[in-house]
Amino acid sequence: MNISGNTKVCGIIGHPIDHTLSPAMHNAAFRELGLNFIYIAFDVESKHLHESFSGIRSLGIYGLNVTIPHKEDVIEYLDEIDQEAKKIGSVNTIVNRDRQLVGHNTDGIGAIRALKDNEVDLKEKKILLLGAGGSAKSIAFTLSKFVRKIMILNRTEERAKKLANNLKSMFDIEIAWDHLSQKAVRQNLIDADILINATSIGMNPESESLIKSEWLTSRICIFDIVYSPKGTKLIQNAKRIGAKAIDGIDMLVYQGAMAFKIWTGKNPPIDVMKEAIKKEIDNRREK
Repeated sequence: MNISGNTKVCGIIGHPIDHTLSPAMHNAAFRELGLNFIYIAFDVESKHLHESFSGIRSLGIYGLNVTIPHKEDVIEYLDEIDQEAKKIGSVNTIVNRDRQLVGHNTDGIGAIRALKDNEVDLKEKKILLLGAGGSAKSIAFTLSKFVRKIMILNRTEERAKKLANNLKSMFDIEIAWDHLSQKAVRQNLIDADILINATSIGMNPESESLIKSEWLTSRICIFDIVYSPKGTKLIQNAKRIGAKAIDGIDMLVYQGAMAFKIWTGKNPPIDVMKEAIKKEIDNRREK
């Protein structure tokens, strides 16, 4: 990669950010297509979000991904938001068009693609969704086009209620919500077809799962959007009992592929992106 005065800079903002696999994935894709782009991770704390956007504009940063905890807060700093992201109320991809920052959301479609590629049939399914933050909003919005019921559990009840009411205003399916507790998780697992963890729990390899392994059965599909080189405790437990287990890697690739196309206008080399992530994971496992 020859970096020059014409190189377009893309990146990801979030906090913490040292776990991200996105630079390996996107830089491999840029190299594969011979594009004069580079992708960098930027650790931005919430208290510095406002000033970071002044820097993004003045430095001409071309494209950004947005991760925890900024997916909702970045909206106020954008000039435009596409219709889907506006309905969701969350942005994970930004493109800089002549100093005009335009927000998109590719999380939901990335999640759907991950589920379908793992042969998960969504029609008439009951979803137990943990979380009501930026990623959860996008996933719930997109799933509502396919499934029969979504049960939202979140530690801040008001956020769960707000998300549920927003979805009810747009979709004619059953939407419910409750406080995220072990009791609520256990009760709602009884008739759930798909469990989706859209919280940050599990990001730390030492984190315990919200769900005790004895509550899981092999008939339930487990999808944890958190990605970890060793697999989260939830994914490890799901595999141990023979349940279909989908980690966050596929969603990361597919949402990233859509962001790549938004920035470059080119069809992303998905196989190259997947391979780059696998290599990066292997490198981290060796450390």
